[in-house]
Amino acid sequence: MTGKQEPALNEVLLRPLVEAALTEDLGRRGDVTSQATIPADMQAQLQIKARQAGVICGMDLARLAFDMVDTQIGFDAQVADGERVEAGTVLATVCGNARHLLTAERTALNFMTHLSGIATATRQIVDSVTAYPAQITCTRKTIPGLRTVQKYAVRCGGGRNHRLGLDDAILIKDNHIAIAGDIATAIKQAQDFAGHLIPIEVEVDTLAQLAQALDAGASLVLLDNMTPDILAQAVAMCQGRAKTEASGGITPETVQAVAQTGVDFIAMGYLTHSTTALDIGLDFMVSDNTEN
Repeated sequence: MTGKQEPALNEVLLRPLVEAALTEDLGRRGDVTSQATIPADMQAQLQIKARQAGVICGMDLARLAFDMVDTQIGFDAQVADGERVEAGTVLATVCGNARHLLTAERTALNFMTHLSGIATATRQIVDSVTAYPAQITCTRKTIPGLRTVQKYAVRCGGGRNHRLGLDDAILIKDNHIAIAGDIATAIKQAQDFAGHLIPIEVEVDTLAQLAQALDAGASLVLLDNMTPDILAQAVAMCQGRAKTEASGGITPETVQAVAQTGVDFIAMGYLTHSTTALDIGLDFMVSDNTEN
């Protein structure tokens, strides 16, 4: 089981996400099904298992889900985020009060299946373009509230993050250019504002716009919705002048053709808005009543 070992996110970032998810699931009365069908003192041991091969992500979120329901639940992780696993692999063993285990189950699995799906898809796409210099990046097309962990999942899959939000880089898009008046004006205003620590990227749709951006001093250009032939021409124009990033509806089926053009980066909203969840389940092992 190998894969990229991404540094774990701080628990301070994760707790609010898990708390919100549990609050939504518990509602006003809690887990009435488990209360109705399982004795209050019943203990159980269960395994979190991968039901299909993939790259795992979300282990700490799962652990927190069980811990926030019941601090006495034991969580023994068998793998780490970023590891590739085969179908049937035990990811973690959890043990404790049976009611509480089942109360936390869906929240834990929701995080793990979603984020592992992102990590798995990212890994597959990254692997498919290893023959080319392009690096795969995600975008801001994320689920509100989950951006931090979705982008973490991309990193666990071997991808890179584009800007995390509106505050860490300047990306001059078509509407910015339209309102500013033209590409040169928008770039000059951004350069005057940014200082030397904020990167500036300019989105262009045509080779004519690209020439204007290069002449205005752009150091990174987002080549939006260009065909592979046009992308190749754009890359040739940018050699030694600017880094290139392809964007616009790129999918696993089209990413290789884009990578072949020689772009430096490929931005894919697909990674966070269209990937399929990885099938992960919680399987019952043993249980016993401690009040014999």
